[in-house]
Amino acid sequence: MKVAILTMFSDLDTTYSLVNVVAEQLRMLLTANVPTKLLVCERFAQSSKYGIYLDEKIEWAEVTNTLNGKQIQWFDYDQPTGKVHDTFFQEAEVIADDLVNKLSDVDVCIMHDILYQGWHLIHNVAVRKAQEKLPDVRFISFSHSAPANRPNNPKWPFSARYSPMPNTTYIALTYSSITPLARQYNVPEGKCRVINNSLDLLANMSDDVKAIAQKFDIFSPDILIVYAGRLTQGKKFDKVAAFAGAIKKKNERSVKVVFCDFPSADVDAKMYKAAVRLVGERFGLEQDDIAFTTDLGYPNGFPRKGVLELFTLSNLYISPSYSEAFPLTVLEAASRGNFLVLNQAVPALEEVGKQLNAYFMRWDARNFGFDTKENYHPSEQAYLEDHGAIVVQMMRENPVVHSKTLVRQRYNPKWIWKNQFEPLLEK
Repeated sequence: MKVAILTMFSDLDTTYSLVNVVAEQLRMLLTANVPTKLLVCERFAQSSKYGIYLDEKIEWAEVTNTLNGKQIQWFDYDQPTGKVHDTFFQEAEVIADDLVNKLSDVDVCIMHDILYQGWHLIHNVAVRKAQEKLPDVRFISFSHSAPANRPNNPKWPFSARYSPMPNTTYIALTYSSITPLARQYNVPEGKCRVINNSLDLLANMSDDVKAIAQKFDIFSPDILIVYAGRLTQGKKFDKVAAFAGAIKKKNERSVKVVFCDFPSADVDAKMYKAAVRLVGERFGLEQDDIAFTTDLGYPNGFPRKGVLELFTLSNLYISPSYSEAFPLTVLEAASRGNFLVLNQAVPALEEVGKQLNAYFMRWDARNFGFDTKENYHPSEQAYLEDHGAIVVQMMRENPVVHSKTLVRQRYNPKWIWKNQFEPLLEK
């Protein structure tokens, strides 16, 4: 399968939102190893290429924008009636002939606003003429604005903005737009589909976080926990794993834990990490639910900037730490919208946590002049599962945590590709 994207861009002005939308679609297609051709306007500004547009796997094609050696001027025919300029149909024929040539080797042509925008009326007419000579090419037409009201008895060529085109699927960005979109083009609603715009949260993050994302699933879990600290028993990595496992077991939620650890002379790192994994599994996690950044290419510790970026993706922060002077990491996690669960038995965690409306649990701790030891009834497993159920419910009811989680899970490029985009291409 080979896919063409028809945009008629003359340059890549990043303030033009459609440039960013097409960039996301290019990433999806290239990541899936789909041969992709990008159709832009003749005399496209090559110097404006950036980011994914620099990928050598993209095949570029410039669609003619001249008639008899003169540049074609676009007019905005956004009204359903009127008169087109004198050379309109001649220009449309020239563009159509070029489109037949440019699209003859593709299976699917994705159009962005070509059938919708008034200033693309000439390309709308041209692509319809080209389509008559490309019976095996499927067209997918995106509308990036609210559907237009269909006028009564529209006349050609203005009717092109309100008429069906053979072998074409019409794309709305939301389900609420399906009915008005079908009305605009006078097609059954079954001819319309939804492909949401995606948000690539990784796009502006560091290469370190991107490297972690390639090795460990940080986008799909219902609960993503990031815990940063020196790899020592005092930081209670094992208790984080235990609580994460209890949450997964009790609530049937997918849970992943990223430990941003750095070496400590206090423990044998290999043995302690193995023990943490075993505890996590005993309470409900799977082996692939836990990752240590020291095992993912960062043996001396994960960069602090990367930790802050991971907090942007995570939604639950747990600190069962045995002792804290001042919990700066708690502030960092809170600033990125994480739900906080802290050890109430540690004075510093209790003091800061109360100000941040954290949820408190109790683990062993060091206080001023004495240590505490917790006894759980009927068992630690029951204690963790009971509190885990409360935490999950509170996270679900917290609008900030809920929306943050949904954006990461549901609107990332991988989800959009697998659930909306790719199935449409394979039909």
